[in-house]
Amino acid sequence: MIKDILLRISHGKFWDERYSKNILFKQLISFSKCVAFLYQKRFPYYLNLIYMKKQCALLLGLLVFSLGVFAQNAGPIYDVLVKGGHVIDPKNGIDAVMDVAIKQGKIFKVDKNLNPKDAKQVVDATGLIVAPGVIDLHAHVFAGTQPDHYLSDGLSALMPDGYTFRVGVTTVVDCGGAGWKNFATFKKNVIDVSQTRVLSFLNIVGEGMRGGNYEQDLAEMNAKFAASAAKQYSDYIVGFKLAHFNGEDWTPTDRVVEAGNLAKLPVIIDFGGSKPNLPIQDLFFKHLRPGDIYTHTYAALGGAREEIVDEKNNLKPFVLEAQKRGIIFDVGYGGASFNYSQAIPALKAGLYPNTISTDLHTGSMNTSMKDQLSVMSKFLNMGMSLVEVIKASTWKPAQVINRPLLGNLSEGSEADIAIFNVRKGNFGFYDKTGFKLKGTEKLECEVTIKGGKVLYDLNGLANPIYVK
Repeated sequence: MIKDILLRISHGKFWDERYSKNILFKQLISFSKCVAFLYQKRFPYYLNLIYMKKQCALLLGLLVFSLGVFAQNAGPIYDVLVKGGHVIDPKNGIDAVMDVAIKQGKIFKVDKNLNPKDAKQVVDATGLIVAPGVIDLHAHVFAGTQPDHYLSDGLSALMPDGYTFRVGVTTVVDCGGAGWKNFATFKKNVIDVSQTRVLSFLNIVGEGMRGGNYEQDLAEMNAKFAASAAKQYSDYIVGFKLAHFNGEDWTPTDRVVEAGNLAKLPVIIDFGGSKPNLPIQDLFFKHLRPGDIYTHTYAALGGAREEIVDEKNNLKPFVLEAQKRGIIFDVGYGGASFNYSQAIPALKAGLYPNTISTDLHTGSMNTSMKDQLSVMSKFLNMGMSLVEVIKASTWKPAQVINRPLLGNLSEGSEADIAIFNVRKGNFGFYDKTGFKLKGTEKLECEVTIKGGKVLYDLNGLANPIYVK
């Protein structure tokens, strides 16, 4: 095009209609005329020089123009923008009103005053708490149809999706339902068909938590087979579980720890049942390793196991020492595994749970446990701060199971977000004995985002509600 113009200049055709309306080309024509007049003897040389320089200038101008057009017409930067909420992200020390931007299923940016026009979907979190997606470290989701299988492909476990997103939970860890013999069935029937992220503490017993005599069989407690399964399914298996063994014998404990050593994974212990009780001090200091988990921490089981609080309502001093050593104390609330008579004096003495979990199953969901937010609310009303409660339900469990991309809002982490309303009022929180604690705050889930998608929205806070 430029060459054509310059040829026209040499023939005196300066005002061809195709170019006369273009200011850039008018300037080019005028400049070329001046050069031709001053350097008539070397016109071809200077004409060519002008052509080359103007061609570069034109290309640069077109590039700048194109970038401007692209910027004006480019699509949204973010897939989802959570706007104006009070962000609590314990990993990163954030406790302030900020915005959270999501792109391609990951946390893209956490900052103030992000432009809502840059997002395909905006969630109005004004006046609400924005936290990482909750991790329920102890649940039972190996649901099945076998009448004699308890929590292992049985009728007492629950499919997760109906009990997770509505309370801000994006990840559950099935706690020992599957064993090394039937994990493939669990994966096929539950993990692969659930929107909830489902992980597993693999049971040291081959058929998992089938109940009764099946969980007493030492021959089924094979550390090598369990470790082999954990390595085969490393994307899903995050540790090992021992539960419900009734004998006065440390062999099951040592077998599950052996599996942990072979696979380099933590173990979680549902301890007790022996008569007389095996001492929990020995468990904490002689058998478990730092990073191993003691669940049902605040349970009083009628003598079925040693309790952490003595008959004078004093926390046994070695328990705090065990926590300092690195033993993880998990709530594992359950249907019968939480008592205020243990929890209140323990918290007063400084034993806050490392992780808050439900022990979800059909025998707990409609009792005093209810759900994850109910359990979190109880600890909030017993004196833990909101930040501490959220940490014990997000970042700490992520650390325990070595999943650093979960439980936080760091850039590049999984875009799992729970948005809560802290309701104010008069509420009652009771335990299995009927003892009721009155409280003034209760957590309620407004929105749950998992993998960058809004999967639960109580009051339609997302705009648009559905993204086409």
